[in-house]
Amino acid sequence: MNISVVGTGYVGLVTGVGLASVGHKIFCVDINKEKIDKINNGISPIYEKGLDKLLKRALNKKLLSATDELEFAVKNTDITFIAVPTPSQDNGDIDLSFIKQVSRQIGEALSQKTTYHAIVVKSTVAPETTQNIVLPLIEKHSKKKAGEAWGICMNPEFLREGDAVSDFMNPDRIVIGQLDKKSGDALTKAYKPFKTDFLRTSLNNAEMIKYTNNALLSTLISFSNEIANICQRTPGTDAFEVLKGVHLDKRFNPVLNGKRVNPNFLSYLRSGCGFGGSCFPKDVKALAAFAKKKRYKPLILSAVLNINKNQPLQLLALAKKALGDLAGKKIAVLGLAFKPDTDDTRESPAIPIIKELINKKAEVFAYDPVVNSNNVKPPLKDLNFKFANSLEDAVRGKDACLLITGWREFKKITPEFLKKEMASPILIDGRGFFDKKDFEAKINYLSLGKNKNRT
Repeated sequence: MNISVVGTGYVGLVTGVGLASVGHKIFCVDINKEKIDKINNGISPIYEKGLDKLLKRALNKKLLSATDELEFAVKNTDITFIAVPTPSQDNGDIDLSFIKQVSRQIGEALSQKTTYHAIVVKSTVAPETTQNIVLPLIEKHSKKKAGEAWGICMNPEFLREGDAVSDFMNPDRIVIGQLDKKSGDALTKAYKPFKTDFLRTSLNNAEMIKYTNNALLSTLISFSNEIANICQRTPGTDAFEVLKGVHLDKRFNPVLNGKRVNPNFLSYLRSGCGFGGSCFPKDVKALAAFAKKKRYKPLILSAVLNINKNQPLQLLALAKKALGDLAGKKIAVLGLAFKPDTDDTRESPAIPIIKELINKKAEVFAYDPVVNSNNVKPPLKDLNFKFANSLEDAVRGKDACLLITGWREFKKITPEFLKKEMASPILIDGRGFFDKKDFEAKINYLSLGKNKNRT
C-alpha cells in the first residue's frame, strides 16, 4: 500500500519506517526541512535504538521518502496517518492546534481526490477528538462526507521511547477505532504483516484505551513512590524489598512450569525519583482535564500527578541529609534523559532536581551518555549548570553524586571508583539502581525508600 505519515517525531518516524520495513511505500511529511533532509540522507533526527538501520534499509529499497508537500503525499497514497504533537497546555489539556491545522490541509487535499482515502489519527488525543474535531474539519475542507468518499480511524500507539522500534515491529496489540467497517478494513490491511491481537472498536474507545493504559502505568509508579516515601520514614525498612515481596504475589507474577513469569509491568511497580517523558505526564494531565470537563473530580489521577511532582524533591532531602547546607557544594548529576536509551528530557526528574540544587547555591555538573551541550533542549538548556565530558569527569572532586537515570554505563560505578575520584564518596541513588549490600559498608550510600536505622 501507499501510505503517508504526517509528522516525523518519535511516533511518526517510527511508524513510517516500521511500515516501510514490511513492504509499504511511505511518504513522511514534515514542515521542518532540516529534518526532511536528514531523513532522506538516512540520518534519524531522533535518538532511537535500531531506527537508523531500518531507515537506511527503507531508503535503499526506495520504500520511504520525506517531503514537505502534504497535498502531494495525500493524493498519492491510500492511507494518511496523523502523527503530529499534542503538547500539554497550562491547564493540563492538550494543544490541538497541530491536529486542527493538519486536518484542514488533509481535507483540502481530499477535495481534489476521486478515490477512497482512509485517515488515521495516530497522535494521542482525548476521547471525542477524532469524532468531534478531526472529522468535521476534514468534512468541511474536503466538502465530502465521512464514511463515503473517505473514512477515519483512531489507532493509538504503545511505543516506549528507547524501545519504540522493537515495540512497533513486535506489537502486543493493535487497536483500531473505526468510523465504519471500510475504514477499519483499510487500516487492518496495512497492518496485515503484523501477527498479534487486533481490537476493532469505536473511535472514542480507542482514544480512551491509550489514556487508560498510560494512566494505569503512571499510577503503579506513583503508588510505588508513595510506599517508598513511607518506608523512608520507617526504621529498618527498604521499599525495594517490600515491593519485591509484592511482586511474588502469584496474581501479579504466576509460576508456569516451575518458573516465575516476571511480567514486564512489574518494572512499573518500583520506586524511584518519578516518571517523565512525552507521554505519561501529558496523558495523565489530559485525562484528568477531560474528566473535569465531564464534571467528574479525578481523585486518583490528581494524586498520581501530585506524588510525581514532589518525588524528585525527595532526592534533594537525602542530599541535604548527607551534606547539610548545599551552598557551595559540588554536585554531580548522573543522567538527564527521563529514562535510559533515549535523548528525551521532557518532564525529566533531572529538571526540578537541578533547579533546586541551583536555588540552594550548589555547583551542578551533569553527565548523560546521550544528552550533551550540543543537543540539550529547554528547559534544561536554560539552567546554569556545567556539562561533564565523561562519567569520570562528572564525579571527580565532587562532594556528592546523584543518580537520576539508570543508564547501563553507570553500572561500572563501584565504591572504589567513587573513593578514588570524589572529594567525599556520597552516592544518592534515585532509582534503586545499585545493590545496597555492595555500597553501604564502604561509602555513604543513600537511596529513596531505604531507612538504614534499626527499629
